[in-house]
Amino acid sequence: MKIDLYTQAGEKKGTVDVSDKMFKAPINDEAVRYALLRQLANARRPIAAVKTRADVRGGGKKPWKQKHTGRARFGSSRNPVWRKGGVAHGPSTERNFSMRITKKASRAALFSILSQKASEDAIFVLENFEVKIPKTKEFTKMMSKLPVKRSLLIVLDAKNANFEKSSGNVPNVKSILVNYLNPHDLLKYEKVMFMKPALKKAEELFLK
Repeated sequence: MKIDLYTQAGEKKGTVDVSDKMFKAPINDEAVRYALLRQLANARRPIAAVKTRADVRGGGKKPWKQKHTGRARFGSSRNPVWRKGGVAHGPSTERNFSMRITKKASRAALFSILSQKASEDAIFVLENFEVKIPKTKEFTKMMSKLPVKRSLLIVLDAKNANFEKSSGNVPNVKSILVNYLNPHDLLKYEKVMFMKPALKKAEELFLK
């Protein structure tokens, strides 16, 4: 399969050969759904919490003696049935929302999304981006000439301070390293732009 290659000037230079296994794979909707669900679940942090009877202040002394009072037995005034007592079976910050997925299913989901994007001409390659000092103006000038209308995900092969600073303030644009390629970002952004070295590195990482 071939993907369009652009220069920094925004001109179409030609095409780049890419692996059919990665960019022309069968679409597996179930794998995509589960991989996205797993990513969102693993990013979730429990914030809802209540105090149990062990956390509520007071209740150290037994309210009344065990027998011969005609009342029910109680060991603490912080029992959940008492006013100002602890909460029974409430939410806790110890709750674990994480999910697991096999490596095979994870790759199937990633390849499915990339293949769908490629079939819609939503993926292209940038040959290079070279600036002496980081400038947002230079990046937006380049973007105006590329096939991008709404949003763009940029995939880098390695950290590039000039590139990241140039694109950091541009709305609806995000740059990530190729080894952090994930379903959520691929689905969120309309277009995906691979730096040319990142494309080769992606095939090395995900086609082992």
